[in-house]
Amino acid sequence: MIIFTNDFIEIIEENNKVLLKTIQANFQLKDFDQLVRKYPRIRLTNFALLKSALGMVSTQPVEIGQWLPIIEIEIAKDNMSANITLNETTEQIKNNQNKILLNLDELLSKHHITHGIKEIDTEKIIAGKTYCIAEGTEPVKGEDAKITYLEIPERKPVIHEDGKADYFEMNFIFEIKEGDWLGEKIPAQPGIDGKNIFGESVPAPYGDDIPLKYDSQAAYEIEKDNKIILYASKTGAVENHHGLLTVSNHLKIEGDVGLGTGNIDFDGSVSVQGTVCSGYSVKATGDISIESPEGITGAKLIQSLNGDIYIKGGIFGLSETEVEAEGSIFVKHVNDANLVAKNEIVIGFYSLGSYLVANIISLDENKGKIIGGKAVAKNSIITAFSGNRLDRRTELVIECLSKQEALDNIHERAALLKGIREEIFELTAKLHEANQHKSRLNRMQLQGLQVLQKELEKKKVNSEQIDNEIQQLMQAVKVSGKEEIVVKKEANPGTLIQIGKKSSLLNKSTQGKFLIEFGELNV
Repeated sequence: MIIFTNDFIEIIEENNKVLLKTIQANFQLKDFDQLVRKYPRIRLTNFALLKSALGMVSTQPVEIGQWLPIIEIEIAKDNMSANITLNETTEQIKNNQNKILLNLDELLSKHHITHGIKEIDTEKIIAGKTYCIAEGTEPVKGEDAKITYLEIPERKPVIHEDGKADYFEMNFIFEIKEGDWLGEKIPAQPGIDGKNIFGESVPAPYGDDIPLKYDSQAAYEIEKDNKIILYASKTGAVENHHGLLTVSNHLKIEGDVGLGTGNIDFDGSVSVQGTVCSGYSVKATGDISIESPEGITGAKLIQSLNGDIYIKGGIFGLSETEVEAEGSIFVKHVNDANLVAKNEIVIGFYSLGSYLVANIISLDENKGKIIGGKAVAKNSIITAFSGNRLDRRTELVIECLSKQEALDNIHERAALLKGIREEIFELTAKLHEANQHKSRLNRMQLQGLQVLQKELEKKKVNSEQIDNEIQQLMQAVKVSGKEEIVVKKEANPGTLIQIGKKSSLLNKSTQGKFLIEFGELNV
């Protein structure tokens, strides 16, 4: 088919190829470009050959391009959409609307496109512009799993005043019974399938699953009413330990710890309704609560290996009492005692002649006093008053890690965590393999399976602990350089303010927020 001819050239279509025959040489390239614009179905593919062919008379036509269909269709790789382009002039499109629509229907039928077909307004079509002619229905992802846990009362001490006395109270040990509800999970839901332009179903992904995080020795799951319900497998104190819901054994002592009980060393949480007598100790793996409003006097050691300690009535240490917590310590007041907490020390009213060590040390901002002794924190110290009018030496110290030290610790803990997670992966694979053949295992093999399960749970808890340590170190890096000592009302002479290696001994009363500014302590 001859597309165009004149005294110089002849443009021919043959098998959807565009050929050029030069009758007379030196037809200008710019004129050829203007000519081709009138024929949108011509797509030039060989400009070098075109330029050469225009410069000399040819005996045989040469291929210079493609002869495009009136309607060109492109289907997306995912079969979710199809676009068309009309390779006609705008005038030809307007003059041949019915024919174009008919061709379009035939094209869609030829490609088996049946779903999501869009209407095309031929009055508004622009030649050469791409239009979406069909669009599939995207699948809708299912709802993610939803988890609800038993709400454990917040551990936040409250100071009450009734005109006669001050009360330092808080929700602490939260006891539950075997079989009590601990939480529930609505599993991830299926989504709504989509459909591609060929009418084929496109599977929808399920919502994201979220595991229930709990100690398998303390709780168990039951499927009920399309939910997974979590129940306590024993009576005890419920806690959130490094992100895992657990129920620890709970020892409740109605009276005092003393001659009648001896020293207490318990695997779990301990609540003492009375006091801890002089010279006696309470050690526990979980939380310790001492409820006597009179506090403790001369007790030897109060130690929580994994939890917090709450002493409602305060401490009269007589230079004998040691209080140590892996978590936090909450106490009404402290006299002549040593307190060490990994997280926070919260004191309701005053610390007198005591040694305090924690990440954060905070006293009541209106009445709190640190008089004598030494308070050492990594992040911050907050109090209303420090020292007294007798210039009693009182040390407020921030011992902060350098960023490099913290980063080195993070890398070390991260390497350890990676190793443990690899071990967890291997153990999980072993257990999965063994569980597939569980019905054929003998008694000894089943016992071995239980040992593996306990080892896996232990490694998971260890993994959570190390991950928590890494998060704390990362937080330390974030706040590095932001450590502060805050004395809200009055820092008396004799107060030592120290942050890192910078220190100042006050010789006059002051107050405010003390920190490092431009490399120096702003005292």
